[in-house]
Amino acid sequence: MSAYRSILVAIAALALLPLAAPLLVGAGLVAGANTFYNLMVFILIITLAAQGWNIAGGYGGQFSFGHAAFFGSGAYAQAILQTRYGVNAWIALPLAALLGAAVGALIGTLAFRARLRGSYFALVTLAFAEVFRILANATPITGGAAGTLVPLKIGVGQMQFDGPAAFYFLALAFVAAVLLANRALERSRFGAWLVAVRENEDAARALGVDTLKVKLKAITLSAGITAVAGALYTQKFLYIDANIAYGAWISVEALLAPIVGGIGTVFGPLIGAMALIGLGEAAKTAIHAVFGSAVPGVDLVVYGVLLILVIAFAPRGLMGLVRTGGGR
Repeated sequence: MSAYRSILVAIAALALLPLAAPLLVGAGLVAGANTFYNLMVFILIITLAAQGWNIAGGYGGQFSFGHAAFFGSGAYAQAILQTRYGVNAWIALPLAALLGAAVGALIGTLAFRARLRGSYFALVTLAFAEVFRILANATPITGGAAGTLVPLKIGVGQMQFDGPAAFYFLALAFVAAVLLANRALERSRFGAWLVAVRENEDAARALGVDTLKVKLKAITLSAGITAVAGALYTQKFLYIDANIAYGAWISVEALLAPIVGGIGTVFGPLIGAMALIGLGEAAKTAIHAVFGSAVPGVDLVVYGVLLILVIAFAPRGLMGLVRTGGGR
């Protein structure tokens, strides 16, 4: 139980975080309670996508530049199943996860059976994401360039809530479940095989590890979790188009959060997402307060500066700094 204590504490802290919303609004850090919840839900959705990336990329060493392929598949499945086939949102979500996992298994089978690894695998995933974006932009079932708008039907049964707090706790529940699952993964035989593949795939194979099977399981699980993030995005904002679903932005976010927070760690994606997005929004707010107007792209500048600082001074991410400090 002690291995999960830190996760339970983190979940409890996030659950109590809305209590600080009035203080943040009063201090001028956020415009209002709705802004606070929208920001936190977005952070949790990015955390979920980053947690998915971290399984294949962090624990398994299979770096992907195209997790947008899985995020977008889940996002579009959530929208299309509701708008075109009348499927309930709660039923559509696990189906979206299954579709994302199937896409991951397909890409993984094609790439790993061709013995692609390293930069070659990363570029193949990027290519698939771009192909999916082009297809989604031209296919009638996705709404083409206009995208797909999910009708507003307030009700718990439609996964559309009257207040912003409910969706925050829903997203938190998914993040919490993956945090616990990742801790269990770290302590499992499959987790040990993943790390063995990451450290030296040839040596792992020589020791009897079925590296193809391990990598396929990792990319499938990774894709399924990332697809859930896409489905939650659609359900929160009730709209999706090709550039949102399969755009490079989500692949970058899912990649950067674990790198900044701590690649191959349970808390890395969460800490990285909070640092990247939180600091980006803080910079926007500060600049608007000083100059009286927004400066486009300031959040990207913050991302770049933070990434440079982490690579230069904390190559194991922010979690590495925490562990180093704790060791002292």
